[in-house]
Amino acid sequence: MKALKRKQILKGKHGGMQLVLTEDVPHLGKQGEVVEVKAGYGRNYLLPNGLATLPTQHNLKLLELYRRRVEQAREAKIADLKALAEQINKVPHLTIEANANEEGHLYGSVGATEISRSLKGKNLKVEEDMVKLEGVIKECALYEVNLNLGYDIEAKVKVMVVPQKQTEKK
Repeated sequence: MKALKRKQILKGKHGGMQLVLTEDVPHLGKQGEVVEVKAGYGRNYLLPNGLATLPTQHNLKLLELYRRRVEQAREAKIADLKALAEQINKVPHLTIEANANEEGHLYGSVGATEISRSLKGKNLKVEEDMVKLEGVIKECALYEVNLNLGYDIEAKVKVMVVPQKQTEKK
């Protein structure tokens, strides 16, 4: 009778199983690292969720190719964000009309949503979570607003809040 061959799981020096991480796992390691974990954690969490794989030659090669592709995509994204930051810095200022009284106090407020919408109107793809305001804008004036585009790329834009023009009713 032949003995069935089972995939041999490599044991680490502390008796746990060795796995290669396919994704970054907080408090464990980065993608591509060989880590040693307890058998239950590896078998019941890391392997079923696709966060790790067995350290075979084939898996290590595939992981290296995947890591290169991810790095190239990241570099392309950073280049796009730097180009976007340059375009934003070329904009002299944004003008946002808001409903205000005679003294210049706004009835509502101007926040990240309005600034993002105004930038999108100029074909600059800035999401509202990229706009970093200390608080909401409640007065008509000129403000300098910081934008964090991601990957530590920042830009500044000047925002002029003006009273909305009143339409005359006949």
